[in-house]
Amino acid sequence: MVDNKLPKATHESNLSIGNITLKVAVLEDGTRVITRNGIFQAFKRTQRGRALADKRVSGLPSFIDARNIQPFIDDDLRRELTEFEYVSKSGKVVRRGYKAEILPEICDVYLRAREDGNVLTPQQAPLALQAEILTRSLAKLGIVALIDEATGYQAEREVDELQKLLSAYIADEFLPYQERFPSEFYKQIYRLRGWKWPPKKNHTQYVGKLTNQIVYDLLPDGVLTELRRKNPIDPSKGYRAHRHHQFLTIDIGNPHLEKHLSQLIVLMRISKDWEEFDGHMLEAFEKYGSQTKLHLSIPKEDTKVSSSKKLKKFLDSGGRSGAEDDFDRALRRASKPE
Repeated sequence: MVDNKLPKATHESNLSIGNITLKVAVLEDGTRVITRNGIFQAFKRTQRGRALADKRVSGLPSFIDARNIQPFIDDDLRRELTEFEYVSKSGKVVRRGYKAEILPEICDVYLRAREDGNVLTPQQAPLALQAEILTRSLAKLGIVALIDEATGYQAEREVDELQKLLSAYIADEFLPYQERFPSEFYKQIYRLRGWKWPPKKNHTQYVGKLTNQIVYDLLPDGVLTELRRKNPIDPSKGYRAHRHHQFLTIDIGNPHLEKHLSQLIVLMRISKDWEEFDGHMLEAFEKYGSQTKLHLSIPKEDTKVSSSKKLKKFLDSGGRSGAEDDFDRALRRASKPE
């Protein structure tokens, strides 16, 4: 008999990513789910029994319990690695699954382990390769948006979704300044552009332009417009009084920014230069790819000739805009009653 206390799926479907198909669902509370079998299928692995204790960590699911990758699993992911039961949409079957958001996080674990050198065993190397393939596929819309589209849940979102997002995402007043962009973000930009690291002075305006293009322009729809309204350029000074991220809320806005930065860093890590990274971005973010690629012909660096004007011309002609629509979990949190 099905336990009536278990959460129930309101939407179910099969999600195709590349050459694999995952069973996914959306629960009554909006939780996006990938079935237990689906996680194994994502990495083209069969479910197995427990291996020797000296090679595995108890208490973790078998797809991520290898001891050699534990240093790459952060506390946030560990908390989410909990299997739970839910009732199928028909009400007749009890399924087991995980929150869908862990899939890209698992990919990042294997990619960072591979990047670290001689960490992965030969048997784990295919997992890192599959993680790279999944990362490119999932980055396009995000696992949440892909599930919503596959299950039809997207059509039933509330009409005031944008206003709820802005209220949850942007604070009424700016917050005290804190460092939000990790040094690796800038280090990877310099590596991909072929520039010397660390810079002798502050970052150039071109780095700021790149940051706008790959970060703020890709925040959820409506956020950048609202940030510019709240944090306008002072005409007498020619610049803004605060950093945009100072207006993002602590509980939703800034965590989403941090996850977006983490996603960008993953794409940077798997790129050998800026042109390859740009290609990954074109695949990952549809609205980023709606603009031209003229900026790829920009020389890497010219210290003798003032390149800022040339770069500005290319950047202005690109005029990237748009945002990633991958913020549903934040909306659910914001709309829950106190």
